[in-house]
Amino acid sequence: MKTRITELFSIEHPIIPGGMHYVGLAELAAAVSNAGGLGIITALTQPTPEHLAAEIRRCREMTDKPFGVNLTFLPAVKPPDYPGYVRAIIEGGVKIVETAGNNPQKWLPPLKEAGVKVIHKCTSIRHALKAQSIGVDALSIDGFECGGHPGEDDVPNFILLPRAADELKLPFVASGGMADGRSLVAALALGADGINMGTRFIATKEAPVHDKVKAAILAATELDTRLIMRPLRNTERVLANPAVERILAKERELGDRITFQDIAPEVAGVYPRVMQQGEVDAGAWSCGMVAGLINDIPTVKELIERIMAQAEQIIRERLAGLLDGRL
Repeated sequence: MKTRITELFSIEHPIIPGGMHYVGLAELAAAVSNAGGLGIITALTQPTPEHLAAEIRRCREMTDKPFGVNLTFLPAVKPPDYPGYVRAIIEGGVKIVETAGNNPQKWLPPLKEAGVKVIHKCTSIRHALKAQSIGVDALSIDGFECGGHPGEDDVPNFILLPRAADELKLPFVASGGMADGRSLVAALALGADGINMGTRFIATKEAPVHDKVKAAILAATELDTRLIMRPLRNTERVLANPAVERILAKERELGDRITFQDIAPEVAGVYPRVMQQGEVDAGAWSCGMVAGLINDIPTVKELIERIMAQAEQIIRERLAGLLDGRL
């Protein structure tokens, strides 16, 4: 399958994993790239730019295919060493970067000068238009269904994607609720050029997370996620657990008076405990509604091949058959 995304990034299949904290390591990135997608290393999982440089080298030992790095720009009292991370990406020879969070404009000149293509993650059309105007190469459009941060507009992909197709000139991938060949065909029909999957890739054999995390996703349904941090306007979709219920109780009690410090015990520094140690109730961790569509833990290669085969079957047989009058 050829789309504007496969052509832009020189990949076989229009499938990309999202940047995922303590998930986007070299093992998963290489597996996705080797299977024909575009693997992504999550930069800020690495504590320093030097650690990121080592992770990039480790990924190169596992694949000779294109892969990218996710770099999320977050507001912080003491921000990460963003110049160092950008330098590690450029010096590591990475030619694709997925940016997210704050406006990446400040960092585009050094990336562009090094020949890096930038795909920026957006949750609204207005943000996507802004990103297009500053010179990114592609966009990831995140619908309300997605795990992690869906923004504050609450627009699902059946509306957001065709709106993006109407407004944008750049290629874009659909993110949020993507799990299989049906997702891919639907995204293409709505105007996207590929799909971005997060939660679905966590439930694969190569995902470097504890088996209890994968089991929790398999056990979940589409009704088992919650939205937290809405009063802080930093909404996050997470898997329901006792820690999440405590956050929601605090939000109900404190309302607009709530601060990050009030929920810090349930959100600060929990990812290593969850993802590496399997303490799935230790705090809040991102999970999409797509958990309701996840019923197995395949290899990455099996998953991507299955998605592409199902997509082709739907397009060539079901949809073409409907046009031909075959039910």
